[in-house]
Amino acid sequence: MNVVLWLLAGGIVGWVGCSALHVNAGRGLVVSVIIGMVGAFFGGHMVAPIFHSASAVPGDFSPFALLVAAATAIGCMVISDMMYEQFGV
Repeated sequence: MNVVLWLLAGGIVGWVGCSALHVNAGRGLVVSVIIGMVGAFFGGHMVAPIFHSASAVPGDFSPFALLVAAATAIGCMVISDMMYEQFGV
């Protein structure tokens, strides 16, 4: 269940970043949503366990992991926008 929520949070971050804030606007909405989803998955799966102890049951909902997933998605969006502006990639 957590993975689905991480991907949903990343997709929302990508959508809001592209639509409202015009981050990665040159790449398009679909690419921005994908970058957000990949960043959220990485944050929820790899980064959150580093900063917080794992839950007793792996499938339980973790608000901290969701917050870390959204923050990592934002970071990936910003980094990819800087790369696009600098190198055009």
